[in-house]
Amino acid sequence: MTETEGTTSPMGADRRYRSRVGGADAELDQTLSDELDKVNAEATRGTAPAQELTVRIEDEAGELAAGMSGWTWGVAAGIAMTWVRDGTRGEGLGARLLAEFEAAARARGCTHVFVTSFTFQAPGFYERQGYREIFRWEDVPVPGASDVHFRKEL
Repeated sequence: MTETEGTTSPMGADRRYRSRVGGADAELDQTLSDELDKVNAEATRGTAPAQELTVRIEDEAGELAAGMSGWTWGVAAGIAMTWVRDGTRGEGLGARLLAEFEAAARARGCTHVFVTSFTFQAPGFYERQGYREIFRWEDVPVPGASDVHFRKEL
């Protein structure tokens, strides 16, 4: 991790603070999550805190064949990651993951689901499952690709 004294900051930062720029920082991630949870709880009094929601599909040997992870919070659900093992794609595991995720989200009181997919991943899959594109960021993460954002009403 590199340290940058406040006097070298491009923003003309106060000398009382220093910046530390680096890679993965589990402690920082946890602190940020905890602090944002406090802000979110205050802003959404009476709403249960966000909960993780995962779906695993295992083969007969108990090995992971496909998985999905995300969250539910209030009436919204979000899919963070979806993966189907190479060699099993096209066998309906993705649709099964999604159906089970949506059913669990619905049972938690969610009325819609959000997901993003890069154009080199699976935007067509989500469209076939009833998701509609709500916006896209062009040239993300590389020129010629896009980050496509979808929503589906449950």
